[in-house]
Amino acid sequence: MTRIGVLTGGGDCPGLNAVIRAVVRKGITHYGDAFLGFRYGWAGVLEDNAIELTLEETSGLLPRGGTMLGSSRTNPYGTDDGPARIRATLEANELDALIPIGGEDTLGVARRLASEGVNVVGVPKTIDNDLNGTDFTFGFQTAVQIATDAIDRLHTTAESHNRVLVVEVMGRHAGWIATYAGMAGGADAILVPERPFDIDQVCDHLRRRHARGRSFSIVAVSEGAVPIDGTMELGDSGVTTDAFGHARLGGIAVALEREIEARTGFETRMTILGHVQRGGTPTAYDRVLATRFGVAAVDAVERREFGTMVALRGPEVRTVNLDEAVAEPKLLDPALYETAQVFFG
Repeated sequence: MTRIGVLTGGGDCPGLNAVIRAVVRKGITHYGDAFLGFRYGWAGVLEDNAIELTLEETSGLLPRGGTMLGSSRTNPYGTDDGPARIRATLEANELDALIPIGGEDTLGVARRLASEGVNVVGVPKTIDNDLNGTDFTFGFQTAVQIATDAIDRLHTTAESHNRVLVVEVMGRHAGWIATYAGMAGGADAILVPERPFDIDQVCDHLRRRHARGRSFSIVAVSEGAVPIDGTMELGDSGVTTDAFGHARLGGIAVALEREIEARTGFETRMTILGHVQRGGTPTAYDRVLATRFGVAAVDAVERREFGTMVALRGPEVRTVNLDEAVAEPKLLDPALYETAQVFFG
């Protein structure tokens, strides 16, 4: 019997509960494993705050959003004794391996622990879809569907009032959500972190559209999108950072609302979707992908493929080295953005 710890770190994400359910179901029924779930990410490991995960405890989780274990952005390497406390907790609970489910920060901690001898198999989680080594992360498709539904709804109110509507979606480093949702929802401009935008060019797109007789427009923008230096003032937003040093983003839509209306004369309003993109039940695609990841993670533990992350490569789920997974963000495919540009303006 293998004793395995499980945690969910970073922002909550549709499909987390499906992973937990799959890990426990496969581990108990096929290998006779035992599982301990740490509460609130790495904070739970630091504080030895855990619950036993059984078939009964994880029953009915598949359609539930969020995470039954809770989550946090705690960084064990933010304190000198953090890594030692992690190892002490694992030893005290006689755990043979750890399955952390998270994004670049959670798995970045996992990579460092793996290099120090901790038996780790990671599961990639981020609605931003910006983790290297995997074609898709669970939660992304759900976030895209929520954003697309919002854009569909905003079309009708924009048309009714002859307005430009700016829709801000998540995406710190990468514009996957904005591009997928913008394409699916028929946005007239899509602004992403990978391509600093020229506000004059954006306004020209909108003017051309209106000159053709269209009285409304939709602009989809990632929260991490920025203007080309010197082309637009963003103002002082009093930015703060989290435990991993990331700026807490949000608000580019506010600046765009102001600038577009001032430069074009078109009445402009903005909507920031924010955390609604993470909430609620996961789509069927994300439930299936999360389940496949959970099963594959337990299989990897049994094969002792530590220091790895499960990943989707084409139609297959396989393991990749954690070093590859967290080396750098997976940025938006340029070809996909070029396809989206065909429909701008």
